[in-house]
Amino acid sequence: MTTPSPDPAVREYDYVVVGGGTAGCVLASRLSEDPSVHVALLEWGPSDLHEERARAIRRWAEMVESEYDLDYRSVPQERGNSGIRQTRMRILGGCSTTNTMIAWRPLASDLREWVALGATGWTPESVLPYYDRLLTPICPVAPEDRNPFVADVVAAAAKALGVPLRDEWNDGRLDTDARGAGFFEVGYTPESNLRSSTSIHYLHALAGSRPNLHVLTGARARRVVLEPRTGGTPRATGVELDDGGFFAGRRETIISAGAIDTVKLLQLSGIGPSDVLDAAGVEVLVDAPGVGENLQDHAEGLVVWESTGPPPATSASGWDAGAMFSLTGRTDAPDVLMHFPVEPVVDHPLAQGFTFPENIVAIAPNVAKPASRGRVWIETADIEQPPKIDYRYFTDPAGHDEKVLLAGVRAARRIAEEEPMRSWLVREVFPGPDVRSDEELSRIARATHQTVYHVSGTCRMGSDDDPLAVLDPELRVRGVEGLRVADASAFPALTATNPVVTVMVLAERAADLILSRER
Repeated sequence: MTTPSPDPAVREYDYVVVGGGTAGCVLASRLSEDPSVHVALLEWGPSDLHEERARAIRRWAEMVESEYDLDYRSVPQERGNSGIRQTRMRILGGCSTTNTMIAWRPLASDLREWVALGATGWTPESVLPYYDRLLTPICPVAPEDRNPFVADVVAAAAKALGVPLRDEWNDGRLDTDARGAGFFEVGYTPESNLRSSTSIHYLHALAGSRPNLHVLTGARARRVVLEPRTGGTPRATGVELDDGGFFAGRRETIISAGAIDTVKLLQLSGIGPSDVLDAAGVEVLVDAPGVGENLQDHAEGLVVWESTGPPPATSASGWDAGAMFSLTGRTDAPDVLMHFPVEPVVDHPLAQGFTFPENIVAIAPNVAKPASRGRVWIETADIEQPPKIDYRYFTDPAGHDEKVLLAGVRAARRIAEEEPMRSWLVREVFPGPDVRSDEELSRIARATHQTVYHVSGTCRMGSDDDPLAVLDPELRVRGVEGLRVADASAFPALTATNPVVTVMVLAERAADLILSRER
């Protein structure tokens, strides 16, 4: 239990969760199930309770680049698209208020990779049961939301790629055969198009029924406060807010601000690579060289065709189906994940001078398991300045990511040659039928690729002998007592599929790890 502080600016709780996004809402809800503990959830942005754009999954694009979007940009990319706009949300529910909620049960192959990278205990057997505990509704796209054009792309993809048609993706079959084409399973309620954001289903559903849970919006954390200990490990005692207030975590402080802003907060707090902190004018309190390293993202290519007419508007979100396949013959781990959008996003080709006819359709293949690694860092101690982001797209020495992107583009072209998709098409308009060589196709694809907003891995967990592993396998920050990180930054490696459900599962398990330790 907490006890009042004599200083009214200090508010004391057992657990302080910083960041009310996808993971933070889950954590705060689960930790506060024990009425004997007091939990504070601090969200920089406003509540999403009355924001209708955040409730209907069909309106996801209205949230991107909205007033809630931090809209981060990268440094110039030597081999990728330098015009990427990275959506990060400043609103309760975070990116789960904005994404298309394509909902994948974590792949067993991804979890086994995590274990191999030092995340002991994150085996499929330990982690996958948490998927069944999620409070967010997940279901196949409803028949009434299945777009006829997309259905034809799915049928053509299964034939062109030689993969199974999938009506369900989360029934366990992907543990051994992670290939297929079909309408996805999605986090939404078909009757109302209500999205399965964690704010709606983990917090709003409580309707003020937990007096031991305090959700504070408009609360921006400036830094984690560390209490030095002579000859010992410093302890995180809580966080200082913009208004000078202090939220004390008597037991633990948990950072869930996402793969970019978690790094920013830790580095502003003096936890990070000493050379970065020195250059930014921040006192080094814990030299943690891995904070901000290991950045990974799904780079997504694009092939666009002129169509015989506009496709029907029917959809759950407009990004309801796709395909995935392997290039190596390994069936449990895909190399390419494709999305079949109803309305193509062609901003980046337009910026490069390409033009498009009125009616277009597209396939968007992405690099499912990127080998390139980037970084995030602060350049100043000024909290108002955005962090620096360098994705380093397509810079892996073996050229894996470039090869996979090219394979995805060529696979999209094969799909377009198959019926029933072919009957919708007039001609390829991007990259264009004359673009055939690997060199030219790669140049155009890399210059115009899009992010899938899946930045991850920047505070990765790993083994004690890994100097760049920021977290131990229980998500505790090495070199600091009483501090954990629970969000996509903890991923040792990016999942092959859209990661939102894996973030939720990670938060569910984090709550168990914290509470079991207390017990």
